[in-house]
Amino acid sequence: MTSRSMCDVAYEILSSKTGEVPFVQLWSNVVQQMGFTPSQAENKIAQFYSALMLDVRFAPLEGNVWDLRTRRTYHEVHVDTSKIIIEEDFGNSDDDDDYIVNEDEVDFDKTKKEQEDDE
Repeated sequence: MTSRSMCDVAYEILSSKTGEVPFVQLWSNVVQQMGFTPSQAENKIAQFYSALMLDVRFAPLEGNVWDLRTRRTYHEVHVDTSKIIIEEDFGNSDDDDDYIVNEDEVDFDKTKKEQEDDE
């Protein structure tokens, strides 16, 4: 007897459909076919979602709707990562020291103008 993974079951479900399926409906069908109890379903939903995201057979679409990647064009499933900001692009953490102010160096009783004049 071979045991099927949740993603294999989801693949079979989507293969039998003609188009995309909302995640909630897909999960409900997987739960039913796998025979999960409500407690098991609650414990496994995050694992299923993560596995679905990592499985190249599936295409996540806008609105938490899923389809098979083979039925979608490149432009429908491609995520443009060129606009993603990476922390390294803003310099290193050594630059942060330039913005730290020592409380001993600031006279809180003086106005900002008086402090600037002292400098």
